[in-house]
Amino acid sequence: MPNPDQQISNQRSTSRIVSISGIGIELIRKRIKHIHISVYPPDGRVRVAAPQRIDDEAIRLAVVQRLPWIRKHQERLRNAPRQPERQMLSGESHFVWGERYRLDVSRTGRPSVELKGGILWLTAPEGTDVESRYRILDRWYGEQIEAVLSPLLEKWQPVIGERVESVTIRRMKTRWGSCTPTKRSIRLNLELATRTPRCLEYVLVHELVHLLERSHNARFYALMDRFLPTWRAIRDELNQAPLSHAVWGPSSTGEVD
Repeated sequence: MPNPDQQISNQRSTSRIVSISGIGIELIRKRIKHIHISVYPPDGRVRVAAPQRIDDEAIRLAVVQRLPWIRKHQERLRNAPRQPERQMLSGESHFVWGERYRLDVSRTGRPSVELKGGILWLTAPEGTDVESRYRILDRWYGEQIEAVLSPLLEKWQPVIGERVESVTIRRMKTRWGSCTPTKRSIRLNLELATRTPRCLEYVLVHELVHLLERSHNARFYALMDRFLPTWRAIRDELNQAPLSHAVWGPSSTGEVD
């Protein structure tokens, strides 16, 4: 006879919309151990990920307990400054390491990106479309992060006492960063190249600390206080930066997981 626990663990994730205290919530049941509540830009959409074993009433109580937190973050997101939609045209403003630059796409030739005199020069073959220009810029952003990543790892891995096997840099829709402790792997959001360098450092430290403590609990925050005492101020700086036009990045436990 099949083990009931095994049957439950093999179920796929399910999703539905529910209303709790007047708030529409996307409820996702999946193979996880704890309830996770996230609030997404641009308008404060709420998503709850819950273990398959937990009943609806337990989920409702968890959400009700977090209502002040949910409404606070919804209000913050609705009032947050926003960057206009990018068309990758000359004259647009783009950020590199927290500094604003004016984009110039007037040069044609082999794909490249260069910073000079307050100008972000993006060179591409004649006729290059918007999506291809985005890909050129994204590759360059990734190179900027890679250039500073090794020194940061050399600095922080001995301090924290843990080492990672791999670090992946890519555009992420729901996190500034994430960590898989079992694989000792970290993922960093490409968008961090638009924030100040200390934001990248904070996210990296946050993910390295997850190798010591997986959950966002008292021990995790105590470790963050020990290794990076200014982390809360940097987290606030990251949260207060203008939101990109794309819809991504929850305000659950601080944009990192």
